[in-house]
Amino acid sequence: MRDEFRRFLMLEKRLAGNSVEAYLRDVDHLMRFALSRNIPPDDVTLETLQQLLSELNNTDIAITTQCRLISGWRSFFHMMVIEDILKDNPASLLMMPGKPRHLPDVLTDSDIDALQATFDLSRPEQFRDYVMIEVLYGCGLRVSELVYLKLSNIYAEEEYLQVFGKGSKERWVPVNRRALSLLDTYIHQIRSHITPLPGEERYIFLSRRGTHLTRVRVFQVIKEAVERAGLQKHVSPHSLRHSFATELVENGADLRAVQEMLGHGSIGTTEIYTHISRQFLRDTIKSYHPHYKLHEHRR
Repeated sequence: MRDEFRRFLMLEKRLAGNSVEAYLRDVDHLMRFALSRNIPPDDVTLETLQQLLSELNNTDIAITTQCRLISGWRSFFHMMVIEDILKDNPASLLMMPGKPRHLPDVLTDSDIDALQATFDLSRPEQFRDYVMIEVLYGCGLRVSELVYLKLSNIYAEEEYLQVFGKGSKERWVPVNRRALSLLDTYIHQIRSHITPLPGEERYIFLSRRGTHLTRVRVFQVIKEAVERAGLQKHVSPHSLRHSFATELVENGADLRAVQEMLGHGSIGTTEIYTHISRQFLRDTIKSYHPHYKLHEHRR
């Protein structure tokens, strides 16, 4: 059943690898809980699920984890309904807890400059890391999208990156000339001296050993740069993505365009990333509302 669920998540739900593994772990947890009470998988009820959630709540699990658990269980039992193993989905009536909307710290242009100034560009690995930060901030990529970016995904003449996001969904993200120039330098002057291991030849960002970088390594690179720069902010790769979106919106970009560039399925998700400053809102209404224009003209 586990293998069937994996295939269902990958082929039907088109989930990314990390999400698939998380859902599998969540269902494994549920199955262990059910078996400890002598309940076979096809006899799990809404009450069983509520009991497990209640136990987990006593351990103070995060709301986001609860939401993922419920989503995974719903998918699992939905598959069982499709396969005619169950008539009804016992997880369909589980209520999702309200998700808190936490905004990451926003980095200013000067913050980005301070981060990048900490890299010694004469050192190959630090030049690579400098370029990664430029691409993350300049294109708003997820860290998983960055580490799996391939040489064939660069369309330099068109000034676009071909990106495959969650669920392998394709999108085209504009890339600025500065980032393209840095990528070109890295690829032809630094990466060209690395011998990729078999299967790693297509990836852009490589380690000295010839393997593509991991998400953990990118987190470490940014953490170390933040410490060197002395920034008093909690910064992660996601902070660069959030800062990318915030800069666009505060400078007047259409929210739908930002949604497309970030690869969000819902405009509501984009709104979480784009907290707009009060000054920007005030300037906007002063520029476009006729009563504000009239008042300013009379002063």
